[in-house]
This record gives sequence, C-alpha cells and structure tokens, in this order.
Amino acid sequence: MPRVKVSVIVPVYNTGKYVDECAPSLLGQSMPADEYEVIYVDDGSTDDTLSRLEKIAAGAPNVQVHTQPNSGWPGAPRNLGMKHAQGEYIQFVDHDDTLGPEALERLYEHAKRNDADVVLGKMSSTMVRPRRLFRHTVDACTIENDELTQSMSPHKMFRRAFVEEHGLRFPEGPWILEDLAFVSAAYLKAERISILADYPVYYWMKRDDGGNNTQHRFNPKHGFWPNTRTIVRQFKEATPASDDIDALQNRLLHRLYHVEILSRTREPEILREDPAEQRPRFEAARELALTEFPAAVREGLPAVSRLRATLLEAGDFDGAVALAERVREVKARSEVGELRWENGRLVADIALELLRGDGEPLVLVERDGKQYLDPELLAGVPGTEGGWEVPDPFRLAYAELVVKDRDREDWWYPEGDLEVRLKPLGDGRSQVIAEGQLALDPERLAGGRPLERGVHDVWAYVQLLGVDRMARVTGEGPAAGPALTGGRLALPYWTVKGQLALDIDQRQRKFGPDTAAAAATNSERGEGSSLPLPYLAATADSAPARVKVTVATLAVNAELLPAPSTDADTDTGATTARLRLPARLKLPSGRHPVSLPKTAGPLAYAVVRDGTVLRLEGPAYEAGGGRRLLDSVADNRQVRRVRRKLGKPGT
Repeated sequence: MPRVKVSVIVPVYNTGKYVDECAPSLLGQSMPADEYEVIYVDDGSTDDTLSRLEKIAAGAPNVQVHTQPNSGWPGAPRNLGMKHAQGEYIQFVDHDDTLGPEALERLYEHAKRNDADVVLGKMSSTMVRPRRLFRHTVDACTIENDELTQSMSPHKMFRRAFVEEHGLRFPEGPWILEDLAFVSAAYLKAERISILADYPVYYWMKRDDGGNNTQHRFNPKHGFWPNTRTIVRQFKEATPASDDIDALQNRLLHRLYHVEILSRTREPEILREDPAEQRPRFEAARELALTEFPAAVREGLPAVSRLRATLLEAGDFDGAVALAERVREVKARSEVGELRWENGRLVADIALELLRGDGEPLVLVERDGKQYLDPELLAGVPGTEGGWEVPDPFRLAYAELVVKDRDREDWWYPEGDLEVRLKPLGDGRSQVIAEGQLALDPERLAGGRPLERGVHDVWAYVQLLGVDRMARVTGEGPAAGPALTGGRLALPYWTVKGQLALDIDQRQRKFGPDTAAAAATNSERGEGSSLPLPYLAATADSAPARVKVTVATLAVNAELLPAPSTDADTDTGATTARLRLPARLKLPSGRHPVSLPKTAGPLAYAVVRDGTVLRLEGPAYEAGGGRRLLDSVADNRQVRRVRRKLGKPGT
C-alpha cells in the first residue's frame, strides 16, 4: 500500500452546506487518492454538519471523521487532527475554503524537491489583497526573509516530523491569533521554507452568508491583547535585540506592530467604531506598544505610520482620529502612456502617485535641508504645527502591478519592477512617485503559463510614505488593438469604470463587434485567400485561431494567423495577423462581403471567380485612388485574353 504523502486536516464547526462545497476540491485532487488522507475533526457541531461529514466519508476511503466536545476555536481540532495524521506532510484547510485541483501534488513535489520544513502555497482570496510574497516561487529561505510575515494563516504544508520534533501545537480553547502563534513558531524553527507562487493553491473566499471562520479576528474577549503579547515575546526570545531599525527582530515585529497595534489608530477602524469602545482599544494598544515593542520598531516606520505611532504612544486619541480623517481622503492615481503590443506583450509606460483629498499631489516640502510631510495633510493634527520630518522618503516604499482573473479570483504579477523616486515639483516641493513599464504577456502571466479564458483586470498597489492604496489602473487614451497570441485573441479595453482590462479568448469582448471600427479602415489588398489585418497584432509563433465568417450567404470556417515572418518589424520582431479563407468557395463570380457574427460592417471582401478566391480586400481598399477599378479591369476575361495575345511573339 502506498505511503501517505499528505494529511489534510480540516477543523469543522456548524459548517452546514459549506462542508459540501469544500469537499469536492479535497477529494478531486490530482494526487492519487491512496497517497493522501483527509481528516475532518468536528468540534461539537450542533447542526447537521456531522451527518454531512459521515456521508462524505462513506463514499471516500481516504476520509476520516473524528469528533470532540466543543472547544470554541480551531486550535484543539487541528491538534487532534495532527494526532491522527499519517502523512509525511500536513496541510491545514478551513472548512469553508477550497484547494486548487493540483494543490497537494504541486506542494508536495515542491516540498520534497527542496527538503522543506514549511511550504507556503499561493493564495487567492476575496478577503485580503494580494501579497507580494507570492510574486515569485522560492526554493528555500528562512525567517531572515521577513516577507514571510505577510502570510501568517495556517493554510500551509508542514513536514510532520518537523512539527513533532519541535512539539508545535496550536493554543487550545477560545484563543484568538492561535494561527499566528503556531505559524510564527514554525517560521522561527524551520531550516528551509519554500514558497510556491506559480499555481493558485488555496482559495480563501468570503462566504455568501457574510460569515467565515475569521469573522471574530479582533475580539478582546478572546484574549487578543495577552495573546498578542505572547507572540511578540515569542519573536523577541528567538532573535537578538538591536537598536538597528533593519535588524531581524525589528523587521519581524514590524508586522505585528503595523497590523495588530496601529490598526487601532487608523482608518477605517478608528473612524467607524463607537469612540466609547475604541478608546479602550486605543489605550490597550498603547500599553502594549510601550511595554513590548522596542523603540527601533516605531523609528523604522515610514512617515505617516511613524506619526500614528507617536500619537498612539503619547495617548493622543483625538490626534489619531484627526490624522485618520485626513489620510482617509488620500487616493492613488495612475497615468498610463500609449498602450501597444510588443513581441506578444501589452506594454505601456506607467506612473503612480498619491493625491490629497482636494485632488492635489501629496507632497514633501523642503526646509533647511530637510524634508517635511505635506502641511495640508497635517492640517488640524495636534503636535504637527512645526511640521513632521521625513528622514527617509523611501522607507518601506514600493509599488507593484497585479492582474486579477475576474472569474477565478486569482492574482498574477506582471514581469518587471516599478521604481520609487522623488519627482521635483518646484518651489522646494517634491512628490514620491512610482514609475516603470506595464508589460502583460498573456502566454506567461499565470505563473509562466497562459492566462485562462476570461477578463483580467489590472490593478496597482502602492505603499508610499506609510500610505497604502489598492487602485484600479485607469487611463484616458485609446486602448491598444487586439492581438493574436497562443492561438487566442487578447482584446484590451477600458471598463465602464475606466479600468484597464484584458479579455482573453473573447469572454466578453468579441472580434467583430468590438473591432468593427478598426476593420472598416483596412485598405489592404491580399494575395489569394489571405488578407493582412494591420490592426490585429500577432506573435510570430502563434497558432491559428479559428473564426466563423459569412461570405455573402455562405457560412465559412476561416483562420486568423500570423503574417509571414518576412513581414515582421526588423527592430522589434513585431508582426500582425492575417485572415485566411478556404481557397475555393461555392459562390458565383463577383465581389462578396466577408462578415463576422453580430457585426454591422464587413471584415473584408472576397473577389471570387469560378469558385476560386482570387484575393481578399479590406473594406477601405476601394478608396485607394482607383485601385478597385484597375483591379476589376485586370480581372475581366476579355482583357486577360487580349493581354495574352499581345504577349505572344510575332503578334
């Protein structure tokens, strides 16, 4: 009997129908069923969840169901699942989430290839923004890669022997942040940690009933503050203290300070909650910040975050509210240059900036050789009357582009990096911006594989001066024309909200209805049954794409294919596509329109004689200085007969 490679542990409580939605993704894995096991642990459900689990187990020999009295939190059922696990590796899954079809196989292979103690798989989610941690696959790293703290959920693969060796267990009972306690301990002990970023492993989706197993993420009643203290001390005990803001301990504590502490001081929470409830949270966060976090953690924050931390540690609740009200108005804006196709990639220059609520740039002001935060942003914020110095405008600053698969909620990262720099504005003012090139390759963007059929929206994430924003990439210029790539059509367009989107394989945008205006301007004359389409870019190695057209009244299967390599641009290698019809058509002699479905104007005209397609012409070809008349004369039988006689010697 094959050994069990992976044990999937699923804690369950009053899940109801969602356990049935999760189960197919677990039981339909590409890994053979006898090589992995699924261990459900019911935490004392009071609804029909247990009967649903027993029904699933009855039809799947690799499924176990265990029960225990209600513990009130996922920690205890996960621990019980680990006691029953026989797999070489353990994968935790929550009862209302799903796995990608090849998740276990890919994670296990990545773990074995790299001898990893922990493997982080790419997550797709409607709950949180994409994490740059999953931009690239990493064979091996350690806790020195502080980006690991971007992912502190337990939905990872752990070597079971590693877990047993170090006695890793989840805190039990109603213990909020139990996942941070377990994962941080694993990160600190692991000798090799791997990241699988080229395949969506885990789908963490918001439930349609508005609930999920992390809905009580912040709840002081479940020990939030003492538990946070425990995790902070766990990091401090495992790493050396230092006054260097970039020392490992301070970098690791930054995540806890930024998320668990400063969230109590910033929008939306501090503006949304009743002040009578928020003030005690603010004071509790202040006490923990002052007693557990080294000063270097605060000093290492970017400008706006450092100001929030200063207001917090000074106990200035009203100042924190005033700052949150001002920062809430800040928005990100993109400026996109000319969109064009180059070597199968949709490219454009792009710049990203932050704007104040009045629409003006968020600036830095230079005074006495020092940079200060925009005084307009600080208006009404106590303690900033003399300005707020920004020693390092680039502290923890970055920006990136991400592409979202609208149908599947997958996020992908285009190639290339954006550069953060200071843009002089004159009069001692400057602006922190990010700029670079947008480059979308439909054939490689999905982790080195082609994008799936569907609409893919382009987003930008910026983190500048301690202000982070997720924004649509928008523009005002015309979108690039379509492209033939990988045997499919890629059609870029601006959505009704002005966002750049790329439709792959005509999911919503169609070749014909959405390209009719460009087709009408085509003045090319083809040879035989082929016609150049100068408005349709193509990769030289693309497979043909089949299209259905109507020639006069005859339905015909046609092809779109790259133009000959001899027609490619010698500098860029770029080429265009061409339309090809069958060489013979059962049509009378004449000039017949070639039309696409649901398209007002013709795509081309086919000149047919005796059932043979002599040539194809673009709709605008006849506007070319009498060429249509000359061609019609040249096609006349009597003219051809006279020309042949004139060409004979002695006549």
